[in-house]
Amino acid sequence: MERKQAVSSKQFTRGLLLLTAYCSLLLFVLAGCHSTPPPTPLDQLTPQQSLGHQYFQSHCAQCHYDRQSGPLHGPSLLSVYKKPYLPSGAPANDDRVTATILHGHNMMPASPNTDPTDLQNLLAYLHTL
Repeated sequence: MERKQAVSSKQFTRGLLLLTAYCSLLLFVLAGCHSTPPPTPLDQLTPQQSLGHQYFQSHCAQCHYDRQSGPLHGPSLLSVYKKPYLPSGAPANDDRVTATILHGHNMMPASPNTDPTDLQNLLAYLHTL
């Protein structure tokens, strides 16, 4: 009887490991299915978005990537509006992004004197990422 229980216990453990491996593989595959679309190519930007790109390059690119993932000094802004939340946990919308730019957040310095037109151009560009 003990031997039969030992065999059943081994079979149960093996089955449990196989089930765990299968579920992990399934989650891994499904996670890859939720990739975000690529950014709009630079040559397809509107004039406003192009001005926002220029502003980004001169004011934001020192700390943030725009067209590749991973952090520089701050988080990448790739797909920033294609996700429900910003890296800070705030909703990904124009109001929160504007507040972050104007007032800063954590290590990001405030830029309270940002020209409103530059800010609108930058937001238009960030929406293309």
